[in-house]
Amino acid sequence: MTLRTLSLLLLVLVLAACGQVPAATPTMAPTAAPAPSARADLSGIKTYLLSTGGELSAATGRLAAAGDRYYAMARDAKFDYAALWQSQPDAVKAALLDARAAWAEASPRYERVEGIVAGTPSLAEFDIILDAGSSGAEGGDSVVPFDLTLPDGRVLPKPGNLFGVAESTLWGTFPAYTTTVQADLDGDGASGFGETLPDANVLKGAADALNRSAGELLNAAQAWQPTESDAFTALVVMVPTMSEYFESWKGSRFVAGESSTQRDFVAISRLADIQDILGGLEVVYGQVQPLVAEADAAQSTQIAQRLTSLKEFVAGVYAQEQGGKRFTAEEADTLGAEAQDRATAITGQITQVAAQLSIPVEQ
Repeated sequence: MTLRTLSLLLLVLVLAACGQVPAATPTMAPTAAPAPSARADLSGIKTYLLSTGGELSAATGRLAAAGDRYYAMARDAKFDYAALWQSQPDAVKAALLDARAAWAEASPRYERVEGIVAGTPSLAEFDIILDAGSSGAEGGDSVVPFDLTLPDGRVLPKPGNLFGVAESTLWGTFPAYTTTVQADLDGDGASGFGETLPDANVLKGAADALNRSAGELLNAAQAWQPTESDAFTALVVMVPTMSEYFESWKGSRFVAGESSTQRDFVAISRLADIQDILGGLEVVYGQVQPLVAEADAAQSTQIAQRLTSLKEFVAGVYAQEQGGKRFTAEEADTLGAEAQDRATAITGQITQVAAQLSIPVEQ
């Protein structure tokens, strides 16, 4: 050992003795952070929306195709509807019945996802356009954001939601969208409710716009990634809407009969719509229920049971209606109040759980 090496060794020993050289510590593997509490798997909500939205888009495509057939016949007849019915009653009847069937298939498909669409802030405008928006003449907070341009160049300013425009055209509940030509579409030898030929330009314009908007909703759903806030917001916003739907039912021809002045909700009872909406909300709740159970297992089960019970309550009223019972306006009010009380209680529970889980709810 050289003198220089010996000197260095002595210096290290002195410094260590004085505490100026830190003692070596063994290398430790980094401690893993504790795993976060399991969160809800929301993929089922998107899957449901895409699946049902695809069915909706397919049905509106069939509606548009039937509207095209009727429009082509009307155009060839130079929009002389009396001559058209006289010359091609079977072809006209087939096109219009196909259009009605496609509309009646598309509408419940939308209702099954309305709770998600209308209750999700980033998708909610589609609900205004497709199903819930009022016309400019009606006014209010939910006037549709579009004018409808028809094939003949006419423009219907802020005409109302597209399902409503198509329905009132196909079933003749708005004179501006129909003709005066009577057509025995059901073949019973008489002219019954809704048996007038529609304005082909309005039908084609509405059907094309409805099909286009359904496709745009499907595209938006493809890009959408549901969040916990989206799911709880949809539930809190849409569950407590029972009184609104029952009020619409009360004013419809299903309760008010021939005295009803409603242009839409004439082909399908609002009671059927309510069941479809609640069915979609059950899907949403099913996806967040494991998360709710973390906060309160008993309440998690109770919310699910109450949602099912509310849907069964509406289904029971609908079954009576389908069986031939005509409810009075007073009975509709009583039933609507019962449904609303149930919905309000469910919403209170969901809101409480969202707060416990620190999940923001937009209203």
